[in-house]
Amino acid sequence: MPDLLRKPTATSGKVHDITAESAGWGYVGFGLYHLEPGDEVSEVTGDREVILVIVEGKTELSAAGKDYGEMGDRMDVFEKTPPHCLYVPNGTDWSAKATTRCTLAVCTAPGHSGHEAAQIGPEGIELTPRGKGQNTRYINNIAMEGRDVADSLLVTEVFTPNGNWSSYPSHRHDEDNFPDMTYLEETYYHRLNPGQGFGIQRVYTEDGELDETMAVKSGDVVLVPKGHHPCGAPYGYEMYYLNVMAGPLRKWRFKNDPDHDWIAQRDA
Repeated sequence: MPDLLRKPTATSGKVHDITAESAGWGYVGFGLYHLEPGDEVSEVTGDREVILVIVEGKTELSAAGKDYGEMGDRMDVFEKTPPHCLYVPNGTDWSAKATTRCTLAVCTAPGHSGHEAAQIGPEGIELTPRGKGQNTRYINNIAMEGRDVADSLLVTEVFTPNGNWSSYPSHRHDEDNFPDMTYLEETYYHRLNPGQGFGIQRVYTEDGELDETMAVKSGDVVLVPKGHHPCGAPYGYEMYYLNVMAGPLRKWRFKNDPDHDWIAQRDA
């Protein structure tokens, strides 16, 4: 099993470059750029579709031969406002030129030429509460299955208040058995506020074959190849994560850990 906790490899430029090959799986890729004003980056999509998420800052974007101008207005991710995003199909390319300090996420998965380049958000993305009590968190659904904006990718942002749990009760989506469950690989890009904080994420299977508990710091990425994957924010620190999921079917169907499903039933 490859290392599930990926630290940034630099402080500027491309600080994460997680490919399906380097992750040891078949679908999800995740990259992240830290850009200064005037920095320019570009990539060719090849056989993969891309959703660019402007986590914070502003940048000029172009994709598939079209100029989208300056995008982004959230200068700090913890403002919790809807993000500006851009879908880029396979077989094309994209480029960005930062106009402010900018954090740009590159979410990728196999593309099938089913969608054209298009801006996603901020319109149509609304911060929505989920859960109850200490399980309350807030969701910006960027590209979940209710929005027909991608061939394979499912992308969402989650804000977890200090002291709360998230991706909980523990659940998994690691079997290709629709409609009961879908196989979806997943990455978590974490941020903490204040930035010196840490969070906890556990990735485990019910048979104990995989059971890792990680202390995540701001900027870390956690890979979820299979199993349950809850995370918690300690008192005093709120947690953000950007989820990227993909698999053979663009649907999100999961099963709760039987040991903890009673919580979901109680709170239903």
